[in-house]
Amino acid sequence: MGLFGGLGVLAALVIGGAVSTLANVITYIFAAVFLALGLDPAVSALEKLRLPRPAAVLTVILGLLGFLAIMVWSLAPTLITQSANFLETAPTLLSDITQLPIVVNLDAQLGGAVGSALISAGQFLSDSSNWPSLVGGVVQVGINLFNGAFGFIVIVVLTIFFLASLSGFEASLLKLVPASKRKRYAKIFDQVALSVGRYVIGQASVAGLNATLAFIAMSLVGLPFALVLTFIVFLLAVIPLIGSVTGAALVVIVALAVDPTMALILGIYFLIYLQIEAYVVSPRVMKAAVSVPAPIVVIAALSGGALLGILGALVAIPFAASVIFIVREILIPRQNKL
Repeated sequence: MGLFGGLGVLAALVIGGAVSTLANVITYIFAAVFLALGLDPAVSALEKLRLPRPAAVLTVILGLLGFLAIMVWSLAPTLITQSANFLETAPTLLSDITQLPIVVNLDAQLGGAVGSALISAGQFLSDSSNWPSLVGGVVQVGINLFNGAFGFIVIVVLTIFFLASLSGFEASLLKLVPASKRKRYAKIFDQVALSVGRYVIGQASVAGLNATLAFIAMSLVGLPFALVLTFIVFLLAVIPLIGSVTGAALVVIVALAVDPTMALILGIYFLIYLQIEAYVVSPRVMKAAVSVPAPIVVIAALSGGALLGILGALVAIPFAASVIFIVREILIPRQNKL
């Protein structure tokens, strides 16, 4: 018994080590699967126009890459310039925050801890030689850029593969199901793929709307670094619930360091927008997709982020959505028959 128990522990350690080593690969695969499911409705629409699936997949991928290339080409110079200016201005912004009455009162209650922390952070950011250390040094910056580019290429290639072979993959999975139940499981598979795909498209659409309106609001009030903040808001808004609130809080904090009146205006705007998004926009966009309860969203995002970083947080929510749909369509009906 002791021998088998030791072998079981050893096998668990080996499997755990393998999963940890392959964490990035697993993340890329899940990201590509959900991107493929999100793009599949567009491919299916082109197929209805009598375009062969390979040509439809190629058209959709080239269209997406073309759109991204145009966005990068038009926005990258301004984004890089504003990012550098933002880092240079960060010490001044932090210093201005320490002068706000609410921060002064909080600093006095905590024995000067808040003010000293903000001043130290400002002094660190004011020295450009410290910037590479924020991401592990100059060599690490190069490694991160290479890994990011490599990961993007891998995800694109895997997405093309999954899009092209989605129907074949479904047929292979259905062979594992008894012949008498294949029709029912094929319907469930299609519903899962469609619902999760619509969830991915819907959340990306909501994030795009959030970022666009936030950019307009920041531009109207004259907030500096509007494009950089818009990019951050979009990335955060892809994560439902907590992402939109976090992005809004970040913008308001930056505005507070520039002008309290500007921060108040943007705070009121985000307060109104988040209510409209929660009760009007998201329900309409997500009505055809599987709904994910708020606690599951938070747990999935935090767990995915802790295990696999930002990309893990983004992938975890569609994964949770697919699990919820399978439980609702398979396990619950089976339990009701018992």
